Amino acid sequence: MIFHLVPLADWTAGPERPYAPPSLDSEGFVHCSADPGTALAIASSHYGGVRGTLLALELDELALTSEVRREGETGARYPHVHGPLNREAVTRVWEVVRAPGAPARLIPWRPES
Repeated sequence: MIFHLVPLADWTAGPERPYAPPSLDSEGFVHCSADPGTALAIASSHYGGVRGTLLALELDELALTSEVRREGETGARYPHVHGPLNREAVTRVWEVVRAPGAPARLIPWRPES
């Protein structure tokens, strides 16, 4: 399993299409993390100023239709998906709970009805 962080508004826009974040156009890949701890560290360091709900998509790497590469010295912790994320590869969606002065944590995401 690998993890990708995404603001809720981005994830829910266009649910009939594979998910393609801006980094796919600008850098050629989708940033991911190899484990929940790394994803939470990134949420704390890079998403602290992002308002609204932040999600962590848990992805079955073998179900992804795009190539996954682990590049460079930190490749094991930061896999790159070289193409859009097919939604069928998402096995679970977590909400990243961020509170001032507390470490980020994951809870199961419960979409509003």
